[in-house]
Amino acid sequence: MDRHEKLRLKQEQRNEERDAAVQNKESSSKRKRKMLYMIGGSTLAVIVIIFAVMQILPGRLDGFAKCLTTTGAVMYGAIEWCHFTQDQAGMFGKSFKHLDYRDWTEKPGITVTPTWIIGGVTYENVQSLERLSALTGCPL
Repeated sequence: MDRHEKLRLKQEQRNEERDAAVQNKESSSKRKRKMLYMIGGSTLAVIVIIFAVMQILPGRLDGFAKCLTTTGAVMYGAIEWCHFTQDQAGMFGKSFKHLDYRDWTEKPGITVTPTWIIGGVTYENVQSLERLSALTGCPL
């Protein structure tokens, strides 16, 4: 075997080693990418499941809020911009959806938000849950 042939064989061997290293690197990259997709997909699935369960579970004040509505209590407010109305709504959490809530512009004469109308009597500002319970007879 002459010198040129030895160099050619050596070069071929280096090329094969390089090709094997590149292939190994690509394979490793694909495995990492696949693992990231699996982790991301699993995380997303867990988040979706938690969100779905949270939507199904009742709010802790659902019964109270429904009772307020049944007794005719109406809350007038400006949920979009009034932080007092937002605070009152926040006291009910998920159960707020069961209240008879109306925009303050629907009732002439409302100048303070929130305002509650209970039994024909007007109660301005944020009311505690205990006070609403006492005014309506709805148990907390």
